[in-house]
Amino acid sequence: MAHILNIQTFKDSRGILTVLDNIVPFEIKRLFYIYSVDDTDRGGHRHHETHQAAICIKGSCKITNNNGKKTEMFDLDSPEKCLMLLPEDWHVMHDFSADAILLVLASTAFDPKDYIYEPYDSI
Repeated sequence: MAHILNIQTFKDSRGILTVLDNIVPFEIKRLFYIYSVDDTDRGGHRHHETHQAAICIKGSCKITNNNGKKTEMFDLDSPEKCLMLLPEDWHVMHDFSADAILLVLASTAFDPKDYIYEPYDSI
């Protein structure tokens, strides 16, 4: 099931440093970011193989997740939060703030055959 990890962050008078050091439990094969999103939902899929880590590095957004047993909504409103998504997690990214930048780390290179677009039956 999807879950939030808190990312190690250091704050002092010089600014804030957030470090992803051995927190993502997979080798990163792909990195992408989503920004300048209107009121359209993004995502709407799950995967056969890909694990993902989502971090809203600026602004905020929400991710609604359904693993076939439970539906949960996660608020990504801090760059110190990392949402871990498993392959079975059917997710929709929505409610992006105007300044939102959502960074996603993925365990696989892009392969259209890895995507499953049909949602689970309603829970």
